[in-house]
Amino acid sequence: MRRLAVAAAVAVILCAAGCSSDDGSDSGTVTLDVSAAASLKKTFTAIADEFEKQHDGLTVRLSFDGSSTLVNQIKQGAPADVFASADEKNMSKLGDLAVDPEIFATNTLVIVTAPGNPQDIATLADLNKPGVTTVVCQSAQPCGAATEMVEKNTGITIDAASEEQSVSAVLTKVTTGQADAGVVYVTDAKAAGDKVATVTDPAFAAVVNSYPIATLKDAADGDLGSEFVQLVLGADGQRILTEAGFGAP
Repeated sequence: MRRLAVAAAVAVILCAAGCSSDDGSDSGTVTLDVSAAASLKKTFTAIADEFEKQHDGLTVRLSFDGSSTLVNQIKQGAPADVFASADEKNMSKLGDLAVDPEIFATNTLVIVTAPGNPQDIATLADLNKPGVTTVVCQSAQPCGAATEMVEKNTGITIDAASEEQSVSAVLTKVTTGQADAGVVYVTDAKAAGDKVATVTDPAFAAVVNSYPIATLKDAADGDLGSEFVQLVLGADGQRILTEAGFGAP
């Protein structure tokens, strides 16, 4: 029994010296949870890296998905200190959980196809050409809502083969050859580079998505969350967003 007691005591000491926890509470480490729209993956990863450089011992834990999906996760208790949405509608669904949302960027839609545009798609109407497989976002997601608005404005209903949960999922279906074309954001097309061909249509210019960001009411560290928001709104964050193709707030 004495040996067991000594072993247990040693284990406690060792754990106190070196054990860690997933919530970032060990050894003074702090974790900031940021939930952001899928279209922000590249830019917010860069912004998070910059934020970590400015705060020793800090880890920014990023979660990317469709804005509507993230809202549901937050309402169900998923850890989140900051939320960045691809539209104002989904931010508003959080009600007073979102503290003073501010617009930090804008975005518009574009058509992407396989490199070389083998189906000769030139306009929105061409997405309904025989033999063309097109994918779009679900209407609950900002990219889907924007697509529906374009359809309403033009009177053209896209005969989509599938509706995806996020804009990144739409892009993936095109880049992997599962679809001939997809409707995504300008920024996603730019990030994809030569993996896609880009086709514009004048109708897209009339539908602009505004991106709001806010700290959350129940944030573990509201002050730290506010600092992250200010980085996004500030010169460094805006430079990263502009270089990725986002429009000004």
